[in-house]
Amino acid sequence: MTVTLTHYLFLAMTLFTIGVIGVLTRRNILIILMSVELMLNSANLTLVAFSHYLADATGMIFVLFTMTVAAAEVGVGLAIVVTIFRNRETIDVGKMELLKH
Repeated sequence: MTVTLTHYLFLAMTLFTIGVIGVLTRRNILIILMSVELMLNSANLTLVAFSHYLADATGMIFVLFTMTVAAAEVGVGLAIVVTIFRNRETIDVGKMELLKH
């Protein structure tokens, strides 16, 4: 059995769906950040799959940029989470009302 483009796209769709469900249902900010990373990785998988099957390196170049943005997002996101935890002593999204006042 050979792995086709459809297999990669189905895997990427599944990963993206799991990420969306994680963002919408979880209240822990760390789980939400991990779900966003899962969605970015599914987009990267799609870009690499199309790049491979179209024999073009453009998708792989976009993946490098996406990975750079994802790494910066993790650094900034975790710094914000640590700062909020120090001030509010919780990482529950429902209890964070910083922007309401």
